[in-house]
Amino acid sequence: MTAEPHVARNYAPLDVTIATADGAWATDVEGRRYLDMLAGYSALNFGHRNQTLVKAATDQLQRATLTSRAFRSDQLEPFAAALAQLCGKDLVLPMNTGAEAVETGIKVARAWGYRVKGIPEDRAKIVVAHNNFHGRTTTIVGFSSDEEARADFGPFAPGFTAVPFGDADAIEAAIDDDTAAVLLEPIQGEAGIIVPPEGYLARVREITRERGVLFIADEIQSGLGRTGTTFACDREGVEPDLFLLGKALGGGIVPVSAVVANEDVLGVIEPGQHGSTFGGNPLAAAVGHAVVDMLATGEWQERARLLGEHLAGRLEALVGHGVTAVRTVGLWAGVDIDPAVGTGREVGERLLARGVLVKDTHGQTIRLAPPLTIRATELDWAVEQLEVVLGR
Repeated sequence: MTAEPHVARNYAPLDVTIATADGAWATDVEGRRYLDMLAGYSALNFGHRNQTLVKAATDQLQRATLTSRAFRSDQLEPFAAALAQLCGKDLVLPMNTGAEAVETGIKVARAWGYRVKGIPEDRAKIVVAHNNFHGRTTTIVGFSSDEEARADFGPFAPGFTAVPFGDADAIEAAIDDDTAAVLLEPIQGEAGIIVPPEGYLARVREITRERGVLFIADEIQSGLGRTGTTFACDREGVEPDLFLLGKALGGGIVPVSAVVANEDVLGVIEPGQHGSTFGGNPLAAAVGHAVVDMLATGEWQERARLLGEHLAGRLEALVGHGVTAVRTVGLWAGVDIDPAVGTGREVGERLLARGVLVKDTHGQTIRLAPPLTIRATELDWAVEQLEVVLGR
């Protein structure tokens, strides 16, 4: 079973069909094992079928899975309280997917702009960054600089101003009286693990405070332990006005996302103005609560930091040997492949043949985001396979 003739072709997957998975490993339908160095784009931070999370899900499956928000469930408030505490905020608005969290953040920012800041009707603007990736809904691709994501999907919603990523002065220049928010990924994941200059996030926080503008941090990929801290913003001691969370919040079991902010921001949304049939369902809340409890100890963040330092040392040794550049933050890396060796896709296919799962992006880059459960020896083995396919 290597083809999917009845599945719409919105992806071009590598030629592998996964049947089972556990920890950092996946097994295909023919019994071949692969080290998963992608972890569902960070949705599987705690590994495939993490037993703590599986138990939380299994226990809740025996009780209730969905009530809709027409009624309360006994799981939602405990989850929201724990997540709010982890973020240092007051309120949680639960959704399902990362793109939904971003769309929700945009609505909150606009409502805040009109109802609190006093922006005239239909004039609210949001400043975003070039090469961003916040999802694939029509609103979001409308302010993307990726033409493949935009082509033939217009007309697009107005109200977004894009500036170069990493340039705080450009953000300051783009803000005017009608600006409600600045929306950024603290580290751009889909773009290839692009890390901004040191001090950038702190300067953005300073600018947004001075100008009376919300700072929205899309931590859907970078958050929840991936970068060696709970949030990538923590690396500069920055607290945004809104956190957008997803992926790892559902433990790779169910889709869970959230917007987290204080009452003075998120409190602008009133009953009937936003919602989701499945957002905050009891099953999602039970799993999400278990994820938050795991992160509360700090051990996963420290594990990502230490393993990330180990991985960085191994990858940096490849620069000049089939690799032109490496960017590593925590247990997250972008590896730029020398065109003389091949494209990122071709290197991914060669790694697949050697039992390693990675994903290419933007032609020449492969992304590494293994589960935080991975061992140093497994990281070493993965890098050794990369060395082989690079011809080192």
